[in-house]
Amino acid sequence: MARGGRGRRLELALGLLLAVVLAPPALRAKPTVRKERVVRPDSELGERPPEDNQSFQYDHEAFLGKEDSKTFDQLTSEESKERLGKIVDRIDSDGDGFVTTEELKTWIKRVQKRYIYDNVAKVWKDYDRDKDDKISWEEYKQATYGYYLGNPTEFHDTSEHQTFKKMLPRDERRFKAADLDGDQTATREEFTAFLHPEEFEHMKEIVVLETLEDIDKNGDGFVDQDEYIADMFSHEENSPEPDWVLSEREQFNEFRDLNKDGKLDKDEIRHWILPQDYDHAQAEARHLVYESDKNKDEKLTKEEILDNWNMFVGSQATNYGEDLTKNHDEL
Repeated sequence: MARGGRGRRLELALGLLLAVVLAPPALRAKPTVRKERVVRPDSELGERPPEDNQSFQYDHEAFLGKEDSKTFDQLTSEESKERLGKIVDRIDSDGDGFVTTEELKTWIKRVQKRYIYDNVAKVWKDYDRDKDDKISWEEYKQATYGYYLGNPTEFHDTSEHQTFKKMLPRDERRFKAADLDGDQTATREEFTAFLHPEEFEHMKEIVVLETLEDIDKNGDGFVDQDEYIADMFSHEENSPEPDWVLSEREQFNEFRDLNKDGKLDKDEIRHWILPQDYDHAQAEARHLVYESDKNKDEKLTKEEILDNWNMFVGSQATNYGEDLTKNHDEL
């Protein structure tokens, strides 16, 4: 959650930084509900919420992506089924007439990756100032921090000054890690790694380090239980902690603090935020197959998918907004 703007210039200068996955807590309002720190390889997908039989929103976003799920929400059932049929043909990669769990998983991963590259494409021109199809560190620095660097007195002794002072070297460090050939310019793939480090194996250490720096308020190089909780929950004086906070304290003791020394080191943080033992796309694919597989042969026909269209793409809306469905490109 981004904190409300404290001036248009700061808003413009931060720009895309507010959308970066691991932006510092100084740029975020303290949430009063649980904040998810765990980084998923399919980061847009996130955690499945507690089951709600009245809504398939999680399934829609997993299967279509957030933007396309909004488009489908405006379609009639007939239009949704027609488009879904075309998607099924694409998912069935071997053309045998069946959609397997593996084919569904591949599709879901593809959908969840797409938003990342779409995001980079949207902002690319804002940073590639000389239009050479690369973004240098200087271009990025000037686009993001130029006003601050050119007018330092306006930010003197302000929280914004401290924010910029912290983020500039941090961004430079991340940029260098993403710049694999070390030429101080980023290709589209390198810039994608810069903006979305959680998606790239060679950037995982940066993700761990930035997480540690965000949460470690006393600067001892570790995350203790109070720091762990403070990153998720802003405690109001004289108010009891919610049950989920007490549960998180137990999680810290039982599952996060692996060596039981009362604090998390880098390895334990990595184990926490970059779990290797759970694949959300695989779990969602299995869920969709289980719920739609009428004959229990562990694969889906187009008919089975269309019979359960509402889980895949259907909308709960009653007003379809017909004008919004015109001229949409097919997926």
